[in-house]
Amino acid sequence: MLSNEKLNDFKKRLMEMKKSIESDLESEDETSPNEATGDLADYDNHPGDLGTEQFEQERDAGLDMVRKERLDEIEAALERVENGTYGISEKSGKPIPEERLEAEPTARNRVEEEEQE
Repeated sequence: MLSNEKLNDFKKRLMEMKKSIESDLESEDETSPNEATGDLADYDNHPGDLGTEQFEQERDAGLDMVRKERLDEIEAALERVENGTYGISEKSGKPIPEERLEAEPTARNRVEEEEQE
């Protein structure tokens, strides 16, 4: 079992991670499409611009999806902190080693249990 001090440390770290990702998502939302590509007008100046712009939009959408998934993982870990199950494997009910939680604060299971999948 984690001490209250360690549990509070992990909670603080998870809150900082959450704040950082939310900030990244907000700043991405505030950027208009023309600002993101550096275009000065709403029309394309060169046929190649359309491909570049589409690539950048798809890349940004992919990054946003990864950020949102990570945010979900962080929120789930914070929920486990609140309900007293943080640091306990969801598969076996055994304690997750502190080293694992240091490396991956959102870990749901022990390393060997993850490798079994």
